[in-house]
Amino acid sequence: MATQPLMNVFNRLSVAFDHGEGAWLYDTDGNKYLDALCGIAVTGLGHAHPAITRAISEQAAKLIHCSNIYTIPQQTELAAKLTRISGMENAFFANSGAEANEAAIKLARRYGHNRGIDNPAIIVMDQSFHGRTLATLSATGNRATQQGFEPLVSGFVRVPYDDVEAVRQVARNNPNVVAVLVEPVQGEGGIHIPAPDYLNQLRDICDQHQWLLMLDEVQTGNGRTGTYFCFQQNGILPDVVTTAKGLGNGFPIGVCLAQGIAAEVLTPGTHGTTYGGNPLACATGIAVVDTIEQDNLCARATELGERIVNGFRAQLGHSRHVKEIRNKGLMIGIELTEAGSELVVLAKVKGILLNVTGGGKVVRLLPPLIMSDSEADLLVSTVSQLIKVYTGEERDSAE
Repeated sequence: MATQPLMNVFNRLSVAFDHGEGAWLYDTDGNKYLDALCGIAVTGLGHAHPAITRAISEQAAKLIHCSNIYTIPQQTELAAKLTRISGMENAFFANSGAEANEAAIKLARRYGHNRGIDNPAIIVMDQSFHGRTLATLSATGNRATQQGFEPLVSGFVRVPYDDVEAVRQVARNNPNVVAVLVEPVQGEGGIHIPAPDYLNQLRDICDQHQWLLMLDEVQTGNGRTGTYFCFQQNGILPDVVTTAKGLGNGFPIGVCLAQGIAAEVLTPGTHGTTYGGNPLACATGIAVVDTIEQDNLCARATELGERIVNGFRAQLGHSRHVKEIRNKGLMIGIELTEAGSELVVLAKVKGILLNVTGGGKVVRLLPPLIMSDSEADLLVSTVSQLIKVYTGEERDSAE
């Protein structure tokens, strides 16, 4: 019996890419595709960005890796940039968003033990996504991704997203809670955007109960929502914030940032990593942060997001098959009234890369921050037409 060398864990589309440039990917047959997914919010600076290519090439020619038992100047430099931007105090570098969230979870538990709480608990949200390691999977609010991996890690209390009263109720009944872990915008859950003051109210509750407010900005960070970190739009400061994805523009890197009492919790020997924060990863991260700042790409994300969403509302706003069009910067969701998973394949045929999440009903678009206006307009017109054809809207209007 023939076997495949790769474990069968991905439902892959029948396309293989050879190279990319800017907002475009080119397959091995020479076909081009407008990348509105960015490797799931990763390549915010597009493909083959000269600053990133140069940083990787120059650093790889000097030193790729050394152990964290030595000083790594690139790591110190990147930590200084991120703490300056975020208002946090220190950083732990990892290889991914899941590892950054693992660090946050461990930090919260140790914080609880330092306060004399033997079984510390963390409040997490329905429809959330924090990773696929066993602890981050347990924190995730998606039963389908958890199924078959029981027993899950204990110590998580789940409440509905954007429901402050549910958090207050837990506070009244569970003395073991030490932290809240939440995404400012739920990406995998279907681009769910909470009430404008949701994070502010969570900050107040955490202050009242001496809890840590921990924000998962793995997907929302690095300029994607219009500020470098999404929480900056609320005028608050979390105790812990994690990010990854866009920080490396495709090179694996994650970071857990902390401030205040949370910055003092992890001490030598309590946590660690082999690869995390090596010279090559951090040189890449430095180039990404510098480019986002120098090219004013946070503001561009806001401007481009408004252009795209306004285009979709003009094209699809009156469709009875479209429930809602929502965005926060360049996190864009078009919620359909019926499942639309097949749109991923149909869009690929038309030269557009996107995906569908939120139970198969939300077309998710995560375009690069460097996308041009003309490329944005092409994205809107092509995807709008696809949705009209797929839902029968165009047929209905013709009749």
